[in-house]
Amino acid sequence: MFEAVELGNRLAKKDFNDRLPQLRTRLLEIQAALRETRMPVIVIVSGVEGAGKPKVVNRLNEWLDTRGIQTHAFWDESDEERERPRYWRFWRKLPPRGTIGIMFGSWYTQPIIDRVYGRIDPGRFEYELLRINEFEKMLSDDGALVIKLWFHITKKEQKRRLTPDKKGKLHPATGMVASPMQKKFLKKYDDFLTVSEEAIRATSSGTAPWHLIEASDENYRDFTAASTVLDAISRRLEEMQAAAKGKEKPSAAKPETPAASTPQRQVLDSVDLGQAISDKDYKKQLAKYQERLSRLAWAAREKRRSSIFMFEGWDAAGKGGAIRRLTGAMDARLYRVISVAAPTDEELAQHYLWRFWRHIPQAGYITIYDRSWYGRVLVERVEQFAREHEWQRAYMEINAFEQQLSEHGIILCKFWLHISPEEQLRRFQEREKIAYKQYKITDEDWRNREKWEPYKQAVSDMVTRTSTSYAPWHLIAANDKHLARVTILKSVCERIEQALDE
Repeated sequence: MFEAVELGNRLAKKDFNDRLPQLRTRLLEIQAALRETRMPVIVIVSGVEGAGKPKVVNRLNEWLDTRGIQTHAFWDESDEERERPRYWRFWRKLPPRGTIGIMFGSWYTQPIIDRVYGRIDPGRFEYELLRINEFEKMLSDDGALVIKLWFHITKKEQKRRLTPDKKGKLHPATGMVASPMQKKFLKKYDDFLTVSEEAIRATSSGTAPWHLIEASDENYRDFTAASTVLDAISRRLEEMQAAAKGKEKPSAAKPETPAASTPQRQVLDSVDLGQAISDKDYKKQLAKYQERLSRLAWAAREKRRSSIFMFEGWDAAGKGGAIRRLTGAMDARLYRVISVAAPTDEELAQHYLWRFWRHIPQAGYITIYDRSWYGRVLVERVEQFAREHEWQRAYMEINAFEQQLSEHGIILCKFWLHISPEEQLRRFQEREKIAYKQYKITDEDWRNREKWEPYKQAVSDMVTRTSTSYAPWHLIAANDKHLARVTILKSVCERIEQALDE
């Protein structure tokens, strides 16, 4: 693969200087056009050590408008990053729509290094590459343009560049300073090339292909890199314009309606809403499980095991009351409650999972989500805020997200609080009558109630497609609020105990 770019390409200084003004002009023009779209551009800068990647990044920042570009270098993981799933650090740095993000180092770096040094076996490396493909496909499906640049130099050229001169300095083309790591790079050139070739072959897709660039000549390297970025963005914008002209504005999708055939039993129909608990038993069990949770929260803190408790359910199902019984049992320093509402402008500029990745707890702490990422397959599906292909693919995206949480050791508990339509009506009417509860009822709650059946179908699909061995759903009978609260407390305690025993 790499021998195909070892061609000795060069760009004379005069030619470089003559062609640069037009290139810079076009870059700024295409960047201005990009701002008017909802497309984020992710530029991954990777390649052989000593190929001059730092200088390429500097050139791109020099030639583009800095107001629409962000550069992120991923070197050693910080303590904050090590305490969360590995992709957390990348999600936080994804560029907003209409801007460019340069990833100097990326989700490729660690798997390649780990494979070269034998820290992971071939099977695990293949798994990491599959995860990368899934991640990049998810970004592309959401409208992102992923441009992957790989800079190559020969082994001989690397040795020339990474061998310090008499003054201890490296060749200026590298853009690097001498360090003890240079000898390791030189010794592992062949290993890095073999592993990198495998990674490139496995992850060069139609939506996110790799671009191999010969980096022996600085002018050729930098001009080719910038031209590749320019061409990729230009092509995508042209495709978007052609698609917009060739199609009429899509009409709103028809509301989902129940099938005309014989009604089928759904997953929520299996929840026994007739269950109840006496006041005496409620008080006894509430005290028991709250005391147990208090101890377990600190035990998890000591073992640096994070937890995420996530609540979904019908309006007025008692999510807030259940959350208050959880937080009432724990030290306030250990948890954070995230109430999820309609996305802000900042959040709309990112992939829908971005705002949830931001709040992943650090090791030993707890995040409680009052509504969650499942809004994509519930509210956004039923209210047609998301197109069908968007919420359909979300099941896979959510499963992959939760799998990463689980693999990192995060304890994940997902609750759906289920009540009957009659009980919901009673609670709505109660809220309207009691002054201090009136803030809880809105016109939107009444509108949602009219779509009970579409929501019920959406919940059924959600549970069926996202209840996994690592993140199962707990369907809570919540007609009796007291029973729901102790059931949730008990489930949380048992899940934490199980995780701490593993």
